[in-house]
Amino acid sequence: MFFLDRMRNVDSLAITKTQSFRYPLDTDRNGHYKVKSGECLRVCMTSDFFLEEADSWRLAAFDIMRQRPDVKFFLLTKRPERVKDHLPSDWGEGWDNVMFNVTCENQKRAEERMPILLSLPFKHKGVMCAPLIGPVDLSPWLSSGQIEQVLCGGENYDGARPCHYEWVKKLSDDCLRYNITFDFTETGTVFVKDGKEYHIPKKSLQAQQAYRSHLSHIGKQYSYHLTDPFLNPIPPEQLYVPHFRTHCQECGARLTCNGCSDCGRCSQPIIKITSKDGFQ
Repeated sequence: MFFLDRMRNVDSLAITKTQSFRYPLDTDRNGHYKVKSGECLRVCMTSDFFLEEADSWRLAAFDIMRQRPDVKFFLLTKRPERVKDHLPSDWGEGWDNVMFNVTCENQKRAEERMPILLSLPFKHKGVMCAPLIGPVDLSPWLSSGQIEQVLCGGENYDGARPCHYEWVKKLSDDCLRYNITFDFTETGTVFVKDGKEYHIPKKSLQAQQAYRSHLSHIGKQYSYHLTDPFLNPIPPEQLYVPHFRTHCQECGARLTCNGCSDCGRCSQPIIKITSKDGFQ
C-alpha cells in the first residue's frame, strides 16, 4: 500500500472517505445497478475497515450493504478487537451478504486475532495470510468449523520479506484436512522453495507460479442467501457468474476472484466459467 501510494503521490497516513464510497449504489442510464446481484466487492482493501479514524462514516458504509442484500461484501481487518463495538444496531448474528476476514501474517498475529474472530457474530468468516511473512498454524481454529476460506500470498514491493513454500504447503494441507477452501494467490517478490530463493518482481508471474503450485483447492461450499431489498430470494439464474480473460486462466487469485470488471483496457477474449469456480 505504501509503495503504491508513493507511486500515486498519495499520503498513506491520510484517512479519507473516497469519492467512490457509494459505488455499490451507482446505476446506469437505465436505472440498473452497475454492481450486479451476486457480485463480491472487497471493501477498503488498501486500508482497514475498522480504523478508528473511520468511525464517523462506517455506519454509512454498513447502510450501503444493508441496501444491497443481493451483493456479497468482503471485509478485512487487523483490528478485530474493535469490531464488536462498531457493528450496526440491527446486526444480530450477522448479515448473510457479509464475509468477514482477519489478517494473520504470522503465528503471533494468528494467536492474537483468531480467538476474537471466532467470537464475533458473522455468518461468513475467513482468514487472509497475506503478506505471509512467517509460518502459521491455523489448525486450532480451523477445526471450529467456522472458517470458510483461507487466502495466502507473499509480500511485494520495497524490502519484501521472503515467503517460503513450506509455509504455504502447511496452510494448504491444514485447510484440506478440514475441507476449507484455500487460495494461494501469489508468491510475492521473494519466494523460497527447496532452499533456493527466487526473485519474481512481476505480479502476473507470481500469480501464475502460485496457480502452478497446485496448492489451492475448493473446500466445503457455503451458501450466501442473497435477497432483494424486500427479502425475496434472488433466483440462481439471475445471479452474476464470474467471467475471465484468457490471460487469467493461470492466475492464482482466480479461485476467489470476482472476475473481469470489463474496464475496456484488455483485448484478451472472455472465457466464461461455471459459478462453482467463482467466489462462493
